[in-house]
Amino acid sequence: MSLLVVGTVAFDAIETPFGKTDKIVGGAASYIGLAASYFHRDIHLVSVVGDDFPQDFMNTLKAQGVNLTGLQIKKGEKSFFWSGKYHNDLNSRDTLETQLNVLEHFNPIVPESAKNVDFLMLGNLVPAVQRQVITQLTKRPKLIVLDTMNFWMDIAMEELLKTIAMIDVLTINDSEARQLSGEYSLVKAAQKILKMGPKVLVIKKGEHGALLFNKDEVFFAPALPLEEVYDPTGAGDSFAGGFIGYLAKTKDISFENMKRAIIFGSAMASFTVEKFGTERLIGLSAEDVDNRVQEFVDLVQFDISLI
Repeated sequence: MSLLVVGTVAFDAIETPFGKTDKIVGGAASYIGLAASYFHRDIHLVSVVGDDFPQDFMNTLKAQGVNLTGLQIKKGEKSFFWSGKYHNDLNSRDTLETQLNVLEHFNPIVPESAKNVDFLMLGNLVPAVQRQVITQLTKRPKLIVLDTMNFWMDIAMEELLKTIAMIDVLTINDSEARQLSGEYSLVKAAQKILKMGPKVLVIKKGEHGALLFNKDEVFFAPALPLEEVYDPTGAGDSFAGGFIGYLAKTKDISFENMKRAIIFGSAMASFTVEKFGTERLIGLSAEDVDNRVQEFVDLVQFDISLI
């Protein structure tokens, strides 16, 4: 079953308490595509870059089974660039610089080969652009997953609500869930958000794991305690990639299978934070992924007897 990934393919410059990078490859679609490729190899990517973007990384995506027919390359223009500095807790950061460049006038064009996909992953983008992608498809996918952020809640809430009404699964972090719903309790927040259109809500809590809600059930998945965390950039996107990639592989969108997909998404996120940028997501083996997932299973598996 084919998967369409939409989002940014970009450059980042990152500073954390553990190091600093010059311009490196980043972007939501880069992380999502790489993470998903460890479970599913029929992936189409829609994004835009300038002619300054490295061919080597595009070759890496192709080698991972990502079809780049929908990747626009704008001659004489520069790729999207973001620079940020993380605080000591790695949960908060300051944006130092944002250069929209090719993203400023991005008009997504879904190639004919991707208009009949079964799964659609909409990475963080302008809500109206995310909606443009949905309307270009010839049939509704089996599952539409959307990621967004507080920035769009601040400046484009009406547009965001229109887009959220069209999707099946929404993935946001805990502060975004509170902002979107106006509720501090995440349980109450989830109940409100699920009335906005999605059937399922994923609330990411970084180092504290993730929550999965539908209107009747809730599931919690822990984050893996890691000795070293270098860069949280892209962790949420890698989570989304692992999540949607596993669902596309198994062709099962039941809530029970989404519980498993949360674990696989968390495993891919745990790899990402161990190095800067996308570096850790390149060259993983199936055994690497299986062993990491087993660590999650071992973390929460226990026997208990109720007397």
